[in-house]
Amino acid sequence: MRTVSVRRKGFVGSLVALMIAIPGLVFAQAEYPSRPIRMVTVAPGGATDILARLIAGDLTKTLGQQVVVDPRPGGSGVVASEIVTRATPDGYTLLVTYHAHTINPARGVKLPYDPIKGFTPITQLITSGSMLTVNASSPPKSLKEFITWTKDYTGNLNAGVPGVGSGGYLAAVMYDEMTGVKAEPINHAGSSAALRGLLGREYQYAFTSVMSAMSFVRSGQLRAIAVTTPKRLNSLPDIPALAEAVPGFDVAGWWGVLGPPGIPRNLVMRINGAIIKALKNPRIHKIIEADGGEIVGSSPEEFRKFLITDLEKWPKILKQAKIK
Repeated sequence: MRTVSVRRKGFVGSLVALMIAIPGLVFAQAEYPSRPIRMVTVAPGGATDILARLIAGDLTKTLGQQVVVDPRPGGSGVVASEIVTRATPDGYTLLVTYHAHTINPARGVKLPYDPIKGFTPITQLITSGSMLTVNASSPPKSLKEFITWTKDYTGNLNAGVPGVGSGGYLAAVMYDEMTGVKAEPINHAGSSAALRGLLGREYQYAFTSVMSAMSFVRSGQLRAIAVTTPKRLNSLPDIPALAEAVPGFDVAGWWGVLGPPGIPRNLVMRINGAIIKALKNPRIHKIIEADGGEIVGSSPEEFRKFLITDLEKWPKILKQAKIK
């Protein structure tokens, strides 16, 4: 009996030591969240940042802890992604990212992480295209006029884009390739910065996220020329798709939430459920759709499959469009 007692005591002691060595192993998941959650985004002011702030406000109410948005621009999302892939997988550091996550590898960018294995998929938030805009003082008022204007332009023709590897960058380069126009893409850290350059007339037009551009279009500062989706957006039926004048033109993107690798399944599902609840919030739903986004709200498994498929498709597309 004494031997058994000693063994039991040894077992209990080992268990206590393990609990001390790994703080929160037993209780952290049950108590989640017990402190603020950090939501890292790829750039301030753009569609990713707008989405993050919309979701963060609702998550704060649902989860009972402050969700803080932390913009970390650089490298078309690489800086923000590296921060998250190295974070502790406890559900307190999340990444709101976009299509550059799967486009960067196709461009041959050397990444300090694996775009699939280096993260825990949470959910795909939305899909959306880019928007082609000009300064309200610019001559073209229609898609047809714009194409003629860019083809006949004399002097240096430039296009503002959110950064190399972004949907806006791809749209700008594809526009040149498919129309024969010679314009230099001017890269920025996000759509917001690219739009500010267009407002300041630093270049002739810009391809940016629809969500970022629409506030300037509604205020009359910019003029919407077209969207890059293959068809007109249901929420913006008066704005033509570029494909109507340039057959085959199609650049659509996605936004989603990832976490560090190894987040426990129950935490993943807790976060996934809270985010999907936020997407179903009528106020958030209305804002996203009014600005040209289509809500997805996928499961972690669906998002993982989507990421793998998206990663595989881009090399062929970039090669066909002669994009580096």
